[in-house]
Amino acid sequence: MENTLLTVSDFVCLINQTLDYAYPIVTIEGEVSSFKTNQNKYIFFDIKDDENSVGCFMMLWQLRMPIEDGMKVIIKGAPKLTKWGKFSLTVSSIKPVGEGSIKKSFDLLKEKLTKEGLFAVERKRQIPKIPSYIGLIASTQSAGYADFVKILDERWSGVLIDVAHVQVQGDDSPKQIINAIDYFNSQETLPEILVIIRGGGSKDDLSVFNDEPLVRKVASSRIPTVVGVGHEIDTSLADMAADVRASTPSNAAQLIVPDKISVKKSIDEKILLVRNNLSNNVLMKRSEISSKLDVAIVKIEKSVEEYSSNLAMLSGIISQLNPNNVLKRGYAIVRGKIEKGYNIKVELIDKIVTAKVGDVYDKKTDDTTKNR
Repeated sequence: MENTLLTVSDFVCLINQTLDYAYPIVTIEGEVSSFKTNQNKYIFFDIKDDENSVGCFMMLWQLRMPIEDGMKVIIKGAPKLTKWGKFSLTVSSIKPVGEGSIKKSFDLLKEKLTKEGLFAVERKRQIPKIPSYIGLIASTQSAGYADFVKILDERWSGVLIDVAHVQVQGDDSPKQIINAIDYFNSQETLPEILVIIRGGGSKDDLSVFNDEPLVRKVASSRIPTVVGVGHEIDTSLADMAADVRASTPSNAAQLIVPDKISVKKSIDEKILLVRNNLSNNVLMKRSEISSKLDVAIVKIEKSVEEYSSNLAMLSGIISQLNPNNVLKRGYAIVRGKIEKGYNIKVELIDKIVTAKVGDVYDKKTDDTTKNR
């Protein structure tokens, strides 16, 4: 090859072919410097250590979390020699590493999404109290998945679980989780709750759940979301975007379904309370009815006394009007036509006298005659 004459273009092509064969993808750790965005489409920056620096290029849409100068990152890219003869890395992925850089990226994205209202309380939705069908996004090989399923079944068995197995760490993890969210949201019958869980891990492992497209996808889900990632002290941006944040996968199961033992105890207590209230109401009604009955009896007795008194009075009046009693007092009963010359009967207490009417005149006329 030393005597081969190459054009510049051939040389660039040869070098790139050699790089493609020997180093198709390289993974490099270093510090970001000279980070800038061009035309809101392209990203240029350098990755460096104490002695050397390499230029990098990537598309803006490939950036999944905020990056700025001074951050320590790991990049994956393809080494290229540009047509201008400059060596560059075409970056396919970049992520912060180290607690300081991860926290810085976290804070930048949190501030950005907070301003957009992605974490606002008023946009949070309530989850069903006792769901019958849930969608679960998790690694089925993880301890967090096993804990979730075990606790869910212990607390409230019979819930239908549709599981989407995904990687919960690594470069492919965010895309897999996003695809799983899209899968559940596209179903004809939607799950009542969408649950995303992952057990504990390092800050670097859990940074998957600070991926900007993933966080936005959680927030835009048609299905109410529950996210339980890491331990209680860990808080991811996906947690903050979810409708309900669980501190751990086990806590997610506790939040989703009630404890059947507690529910049974509560129902028993309510039944006992209803029974006691019913018994007390019956006693109160019985006492109330008894009091009203006593009052009614007194009224009836009083009415009977009044009726008896009136009856006695009426009996006395009727007795006085009895013809026999009238006769006993010396009166007589006259029967017949009271006209001159007619016969009449006069009934006395012990006799009946037959007589003939001699004369008839008005009592008033008789009184006037006497006064004269």
